[in-house]
Amino acid sequence: MMSTTTITPNQDFGPQKKILYIDNIKVLLTILVVLHHTVIAYSSSKGWYYNEKTPLMGARIPMTMFVSINQSFFMGYFFMLAAYFTSSSYSRKGAAKFIKDRLIRLGIPLLFYSFILSPFLSYLVYNFRKQQISYFEYLSKFDSWIDLGVTWFVAALLLFTLIYSLIKKIFNLSLKKSLKAPQAITILLFAVLLGIISFFVRIIFPVGWVLEPVGFQLGHFPQYIALFIVGLLAAKNNWFDQLSEKTEKILKRSIWFCLLFFLVFFVIKFKLNTPSSWFSGGLHWQALLYAVWEQWIGISILTTLLIKGKKNWNISSKILSQLCRSSFCVYIFHPLVIIGFTLAIRNWNIDPAIKLLVIAPLIVLSSFIVGSLIVLMPGIKKIF
Repeated sequence: MMSTTTITPNQDFGPQKKILYIDNIKVLLTILVVLHHTVIAYSSSKGWYYNEKTPLMGARIPMTMFVSINQSFFMGYFFMLAAYFTSSSYSRKGAAKFIKDRLIRLGIPLLFYSFILSPFLSYLVYNFRKQQISYFEYLSKFDSWIDLGVTWFVAALLLFTLIYSLIKKIFNLSLKKSLKAPQAITILLFAVLLGIISFFVRIIFPVGWVLEPVGFQLGHFPQYIALFIVGLLAAKNNWFDQLSEKTEKILKRSIWFCLLFFLVFFVIKFKLNTPSSWFSGGLHWQALLYAVWEQWIGISILTTLLIKGKKNWNISSKILSQLCRSSFCVYIFHPLVIIGFTLAIRNWNIDPAIKLLVIAPLIVLSSFIVGSLIVLMPGIKKIF
């Protein structure tokens, strides 16, 4: 998932000067990624390398809300911000250099994670939970070498940028007429339309269905593709600077409405005895309702963060710069930190929800320490 940005590796800045608030938003998103996977480790029985599911419903409800709200915007946000700097980078470097740069900065982390880090992570869990054997003995039986894990995002971003380069090279598309930044009503209508499209896609590819071996959850890809396109348009038309405070106020109310509406899903599930899978996909009205809600709150959050960031977060410091510098590395290596901590306290006889509260801050801090140390290694700058 660099120069001084996070998960969009070594992106070049479209505007004349560096947009510091975007760097700071990316750091926030990276923290959310770490917390997201930590929460999954203690709130679900699947979806992560090592899981301890809490039986406390009072803990699982806020955990579910956190994971659902995160999923509604944070990865799509990364795609949009990546696209925001793609066009200027392509124009300055040219097609050949641009593609070579992306293959190095995205391809190497993909190969490293799949062939080195992922097998080691799987070995750690196997060794502590099932049978203690040597690492090389485990590798001799290992049959999941193409396991992109969290780097599915890197693979998807590489795919999107290569498609962009191909289209740009063949058709040389260029918008002559500038487009005004969308107002709040347009943004919300876009979210509703995106939710409806997501619903239809999820009839075939429900949330949780994974395209192996690349790890793509196609049920979320309508948003990823749409926001990548939005990022390209935003850079071309300078949308980020044009978003108004009026839009922010309306979308803030929209977020609060969606947060309260989330309780409706619990009523539908427990009062109507609705299977959880009906929210994830298929021809169910619950799936349509959830898909629209997800896009509504997600698009509202990411737009509000942009406007708020532009006003209040366009600053930097030595610490923030270091966090930005190490963020992509944090994204690649944070599974190792999470697994290390969760395995270390696996025998602590206390509810998993309490474990989460104790170690989550330590995991975030340790992830950035590990990332900061790795980027200091010789030769790493060419990748991270």
